[in-house]
Amino acid sequence: MLTPRLAAAATVLAVSGLLAACAGGAGKPTSSSSATSTPSSTSRATTTPSPSPSPSPSPSPSAVPAGPAYSTWVLGATPLPVTADGYGEIRPTPPSLRHRRYATTDLLPPPAGGAFASSVDPIGAAVRRRMGETYRPGCPVPLADLRHVTVSFRGFDDRAHTGELVVAASVADDVVSVFRRLFRAGYPIEEMRLPTTADLEAAPTGDGNDTAALVCRPTRGQTSGFSAHAYGTAIDVNPFMNPYQRGDVVLPERASAYLDRADRRPGMIEPGDVVTRAFARIGWQWGGDYTSLKDYQHFSSDGR
Repeated sequence: MLTPRLAAAATVLAVSGLLAACAGGAGKPTSSSSATSTPSSTSRATTTPSPSPSPSPSPSPSAVPAGPAYSTWVLGATPLPVTADGYGEIRPTPPSLRHRRYATTDLLPPPAGGAFASSVDPIGAAVRRRMGETYRPGCPVPLADLRHVTVSFRGFDDRAHTGELVVAASVADDVVSVFRRLFRAGYPIEEMRLPTTADLEAAPTGDGNDTAALVCRPTRGQTSGFSAHAYGTAIDVNPFMNPYQRGDVVLPERASAYLDRADRRPGMIEPGDVVTRAFARIGWQWGGDYTSLKDYQHFSSDGR
């Protein structure tokens, strides 16, 4: 899990470069936004032909493929009261989110021609600025030992998109291999963008679903020692569909409907599925196997 604020917050609409508005009911109902920078032209990039038919460019609201109805809940618009532990109050899952589906808004250019594409770069000045307070002096890994990674992913709109993560340099190529497998398998991911200072400071809304990696913070429930996320060796995948649960605490706070793991829905992670197998191939462990709590979204290189 990421920080309480980050895990609970939805996409922060006021942050420049996070989300563009998507009009109509076909995309995510949100407020406003602007575009982000594209990956560096000096990146170590790879492109792998896709075995499936080439997806079309990312859709406008009038061009989204037919399929199950899109969710109508307005993301990030309904803050929750904050509890003493810093989380939002746990609330029932809104009906529109019980089978969650949103079209992905492209923040980076989608991969061309239906091919999986990836890049691995040192952390440049532009990326560092966007990371904001998610990385700060005193973090356990120097910037030189981190990498900005871009990978293709399939959205819930059946389109190909480009996501980005910051991870440890030592695991960057392995992380690319995981998302290459997920892309080929058609596993859907809603969004994959860099967490920012605005995410950390946002009031919790309990409806976020960002697949993300590095956030420099202590281990949950402790005041010292760092989590695996602070080392860039942990990734949370589709956190709303794969919530964290410990006792009465559920994060994101509106994701309780997804604690019913017998009701299998797109984006959920299951024992032995393509997601757990892909991470197991690189030696990472899954939070769904924890016994004292369940962290279905969480994968890490050291089991933390």
